Amino acid sequence: AIAVMRRFLIICFMLSAFGLMAQDKTLRVDYIFSGTDKTQEISLDEMSCFDGWAGRRCNTDSVAVRGNGQISMTDAATGKVLYRQSFSTLFQEWQTTEEATRLRRAFENVFLLPMPSAPAVVKVELYDFKGNISASISHTADPSDILIRKVDPVAAPHIYILENGSPEEKIDVAVVAEGYTADEAELFYADAQKAVDAILSHKPFDKYADRFNFVAVALPSSDSGVSVPGNGEWKKTALGSHFNTFYMDRYLTTLRLRQMHDALCGIPYEHIVILANTDTYGGGGIFNSYTLTTAHHPSFEPVVVHEFGHSFAGLADEYYYDDQFVEYYYPDCEPWEQNITTLFDFGSKWDDMLPRFVSIPATDAAEDVWKQIGAGKSPDSFIGVYEGAGYQSKGVYRPFPDCRMKTNAADGFCPVCQRAIARIIEFYSE
Repeated sequence: AIAVMRRFLIICFMLSAFGLMAQDKTLRVDYIFSGTDKTQEISLDEMSCFDGWAGRRCNTDSVAVRGNGQISMTDAATGKVLYRQSFSTLFQEWQTTEEATRLRRAFENVFLLPMPSAPAVVKVELYDFKGNISASISHTADPSDILIRKVDPVAAPHIYILENGSPEEKIDVAVVAEGYTADEAELFYADAQKAVDAILSHKPFDKYADRFNFVAVALPSSDSGVSVPGNGEWKKTALGSHFNTFYMDRYLTTLRLRQMHDALCGIPYEHIVILANTDTYGGGGIFNSYTLTTAHHPSFEPVVVHEFGHSFAGLADEYYYDDQFVEYYYPDCEPWEQNITTLFDFGSKWDDMLPRFVSIPATDAAEDVWKQIGAGKSPDSFIGVYEGAGYQSKGVYRPFPDCRMKTNAADGFCPVCQRAIARIIEFYSE
């Protein structure tokens, strides 16, 4: 009876919240984030709307994890939170580079919100490394505003790799072609199938596969392949992606987020996986923005899963090189990512999953034992607090000796990452 009453209350809350939204329309809000390493500015660029809402309809007033920023929409008359989403941005990554100390740059950012049925206040906040607000903007979104551009979308060529239900019921992931010509559409569809199979072969995605729709969108490019500026190669592609982002050889991204969302308009999607038609190693994943990875490198499958761990679940990298220009994590602040810790607030992480009598941090001997006999023992017995994660060899800790978020050779996600992913899936779909 308690469970039935709980479900009833949840349904009532959802109906109440969505009573203030135009359930069958999406409000797209485009911003420009600009600044230097020490300054941030958010500017509204344009608002537009189109039919259909593929985003979540549960937990609309909260976020699963904090992220590096959040966007919220509240009813202007009542102050009721209608929708909230967390995210990370390429702009914030760029702020940590040496270039940001001597140059001001601007980056596009696009967010999809459920269209309100009455005037609403949209607020965007960016956070610094310690979770403090570093920049914010608030503005009104009024459905009667004549300058909200009405879009009549025409869907790009696409096929469903996996379709388990309507967009209203499922988590919708668009797998998008980059650097495939129109004649290479079938090659892209085959690559998209490999990407989906790779993701769903990993725990816990395999358990929750019926909660997803995956649609392959064959955006045609004029040129085959993607740009590699380091080699003097610039291609005309659907999303204008390129390697050498921030002058890092393997970092493959697109800065053209408005162009990307324009191209996807008309297809239901919440999350984006971009496949690049190249065998050059590289990629990137930005939380609640997109995954981009190369489709023809031998490590394609583990890499696309790793990057989807970033973009979908907000997982941190667990490897470390100590080569970043500035540190991302500090001892007096707990990271928001669920798979790393500074031990500042370890109780909020995987403390409850530790086996009995585990030393914190784990000793080198514990990792040595895992390397020797780990394959023959339960993974749970090796959950610990291993130093080295988040690009830093000291002061940041990961939960497992190896994981998909650490190396391509790992069998899959560690138990802690699996739990974090499962929580995200359930947050979106329950």
